[in-house]
Amino acid sequence: MPRDYYEILGVGRDADDAEIKKAFRRLARELHPDRNQEDPQAEEKFKELAEAYEVLSDAQRRRTYDAYGHEGLRTGGYSPDFEGFGSFSDIFSAFFGGGGFESAFGGGRRAGHGGMVHGADVAVAAEIDLADVAHGAEVEVAYEIESVCETCRGNGAEPGTPILTCPQCQGAGQVQAVTRTRFGSLVRTALCDRCGGDGRIAEQPCETCRGAGRVRDERRVTVRIPAGIEDGQRVRLSGRGHAGERGGPPGDLYVTVRVQEDERFVRQGEHLVTVLDVPAPQAALGTTLEVPTLEGPATVEVPAGTQPGEVITLRGQGLPRLGGNGRHGDLQVVVNVCVPRRLTRRQRELYERLSESLTEDNHRSDEGMFSKLRRLVGAR
Repeated sequence: MPRDYYEILGVGRDADDAEIKKAFRRLARELHPDRNQEDPQAEEKFKELAEAYEVLSDAQRRRTYDAYGHEGLRTGGYSPDFEGFGSFSDIFSAFFGGGGFESAFGGGRRAGHGGMVHGADVAVAAEIDLADVAHGAEVEVAYEIESVCETCRGNGAEPGTPILTCPQCQGAGQVQAVTRTRFGSLVRTALCDRCGGDGRIAEQPCETCRGAGRVRDERRVTVRIPAGIEDGQRVRLSGRGHAGERGGPPGDLYVTVRVQEDERFVRQGEHLVTVLDVPAPQAALGTTLEVPTLEGPATVEVPAGTQPGEVITLRGQGLPRLGGNGRHGDLQVVVNVCVPRRLTRRQRELYERLSESLTEDNHRSDEGMFSKLRRLVGAR
């Protein structure tokens, strides 16, 4: 049973022409087979979408469909037929005019048929630790690219052999074909499949690259990771990507930075958070303890009467701000007051004596209920 055309486009039955066209353009970009090459159903989904738009964008067909459904269209002689189109881009040309998918949605970095083509970008990942975030680092990454063949210098011809005008496109780099469709005669312009849009072909292809003009090459490059970078941010190296075609510039290399977790700290932007376990007696009496920092251990003063969840802030002991001219965040030390367990008889006696000696004044706090909740919740 065919799906409802309105459901396919995701519009209501009262949608006007502008809404229908807008929905089609949005879904066509999402479902186009060029963008879903891993989906074996991509072509069928796209044809289904095109069929729905073809019906609902035609006033007469839409009235028939609204009144009698799919059966009414078949009875009236309508049947979807996209076999006359050479590619899915031609369907766009029929609906929206020349240029196909790329012109409809502004895709690609091609400079025109037969012209220079910008090389594709390359993406790799690099792992660093939190200490590298604090000081910056240099990491080496390896990746594969398509580079210009050194034997033929990118023209695809064996050295010393001529390069001829393509007999199929007569040097234009593109060909035209006229197809008769239900929309009328459709003139399609496409890159020449024999010369790839260059307009020329090698009489004797280069043996090294087999006429492609490019070869696979492994590259290694040292990347400077700036201090303060966040996990998932990228570093761009211009011109380190795949070689361009027909004299086009190379693409770029994008290095995605992955910051490994440090079990001692939780990162919050440029600030770091750590937990300091303080025995209950020392929290009551006050003490001096060591806490970890990225520069090594540091001492902190734990004031007498420190409560669970209180935060001791070490200014400037966090991470540098990216592009922040040397400014650093803070290290926030959350106090975890440890209540002793498994007491010996002697320890229990001492705690009982202490408990009996405490008065209401020892337990009184100047904090209100909401301040206590904020402190305790914030420590979690």
